[in-house]
Amino acid sequence: MTAPTEATDGVHPVDQLRPMHRLIPFAIQHVLVMVATPISSVFLIATALDLSEDITSAVLSAVFVFSGLGSILQSVGIWKIGVRLPFVMLPGGAATILFITIAQGTDVATAVGAVLLTGVFYILAVTLFVKLLKFFPPLVIGIMVIVIGVNLVQVTGKLIVGEADAEGFGDPQNLFLGFVTIAITVLSFRFLRGMFAKLSIAIGLIGGTVVGAFMGATSFSAQAGGPLLAAPSLFPFGAPKFDLIAAIPMLLWALASMAEATGQTIINSEIVEKKVDPSRDVPRLIRADGIVTIFGGLFGTPAMVTSGENVGIVRASGIRSRFVTAFAGVLLLIIGVSPLARILNGIPSAVVGGTAVVVFAIIAVLGVQMLARVDFNQTGNLITATVGLAAGLLPVLIPGMYSQLPPNAASLLGSGVAMAAFVSVLLNLLFHHTGKRNRHPKSRTPIDDPSKLDQRPGDYRI
Repeated sequence: MTAPTEATDGVHPVDQLRPMHRLIPFAIQHVLVMVATPISSVFLIATALDLSEDITSAVLSAVFVFSGLGSILQSVGIWKIGVRLPFVMLPGGAATILFITIAQGTDVATAVGAVLLTGVFYILAVTLFVKLLKFFPPLVIGIMVIVIGVNLVQVTGKLIVGEADAEGFGDPQNLFLGFVTIAITVLSFRFLRGMFAKLSIAIGLIGGTVVGAFMGATSFSAQAGGPLLAAPSLFPFGAPKFDLIAAIPMLLWALASMAEATGQTIINSEIVEKKVDPSRDVPRLIRADGIVTIFGGLFGTPAMVTSGENVGIVRASGIRSRFVTAFAGVLLLIIGVSPLARILNGIPSAVVGGTAVVVFAIIAVLGVQMLARVDFNQTGNLITATVGLAAGLLPVLIPGMYSQLPPNAASLLGSGVAMAAFVSVLLNLLFHHTGKRNRHPKSRTPIDDPSKLDQRPGDYRI
């Protein structure tokens, strides 16, 4: 990692509290990019489980409120809870699908119980998980970050093109809106200066929305109806039911989520140029995920996770202050108790998709940047990256490839990040922790910069 840059007063940029006139626009940018995730999560749950309008409104409010509280907790931190980096928290996409699956297989109360068990599992399992972090060197982290980025691009790209079996798949209007949003974002990066250049992501989203309004693709007026104030409801689905067998798929997902949290912590610290100690900071992040998941579950939310959605924004804007994402958390709280959540749902999905594709592709590129510092003239590193990427990308590029297997196995193997982490760690152990390490010599290709070839297991100075 490059040496941290500090301000003249000795305060790292991550820990600087920026003036409000600069804090607010960048916080709004984070919210605009991430707002589609909680709305779509609740929309999926409500549609799949045929929820009433009142329950849907309560769950939507709860998702925003706990997204806000989680973002504040991760950004500010309390004791050993919260990683104190610019992060936001959202309902997990896979966690939402698992919530629906468990509810359909049993009932909603059992799905809520599974969420609560997952939160407890996060907190209890992190002590064991941290002992395994030495097996996550930069090579493994880089592979995971690439898979995280590609997976997010694949998921959010569907906001532009739709689902392959849907009637409107590849709608030219949606394609146009997505491409216009990307074009405005790129042109903003190229020609704007100063603060406006740093807000290019938000400008692209707003510009795409304006174009969508002229095309009749926005629906703000249709979203304006409903109560003026909203509030989460305790146990909206009734008292939770605890079924350990039914919760197994979500607990398996939690293991993959922990591995993903490791990669996100490392890449975020790389972006903001602040050194982290994974054995200390990753558990802080996971504990916060667990606590917010437990309290959110009491109000009907799916499992909450610290998201990589904002990492690309931090890299693109260059604004590293964790107080920006903390204030974004405050804005999410306000949205959660107001009609803003419904109104923001009027932004065309293709516009949100165009913005998200840019942000998430940045994450994949950062993973490539991490791997560029690895010595691929060593056979072990080359094979680990090759097979690890293949194992992680296959379920992303070919969804449902494990659908014929038992549900629990399909859930774990179908997670690209989990497979990338598992296979990469296993191969890293095989090549770097067993037998004679000089059995896998470097090739004869000349090395231009030997200083970049430090690939010792457990070394996070990337």
